[in-house]
Amino acid sequence: MDILKELTADQLKSDLPEIEIGSTVRVHVRIKEGEKERIQVFEGTVIAKNNSGIAETFTVRRVSYGVGVERVFPVHSPIIAKVETVRRGKIRRAKLYYLRDRVGKAAKVKERL
Repeated sequence: MDILKELTADQLKSDLPEIEIGSTVRVHVRIKEGEKERIQVFEGTVIAKNNSGIAETFTVRRVSYGVGVERVFPVHSPIIAKVETVRRGKIRRAKLYYLRDRVGKAAKVKERL
């Protein structure tokens, strides 16, 4: 078990920003199309964080053309170029799954000052 921890410690990213629940983040994702590679930006609200260590993930939700879109990103994945925090949210729970049922302004998270 200790050998597994040593192997995965090398693979962990060290230059990560604080990804907090309720924050609006901009995730820069590397997309491979054939031989070419480009960066695509996915901006939305972090509604959940799961696990820890090498398997840590976070879920980002946004509404695109009236349809809710959620993506789960592994924190230490090489496809993530960078994560920018746009604004920090004021929240009182660990998972924001209730935002799925809300529409319009009710689906917004207040900003923490």
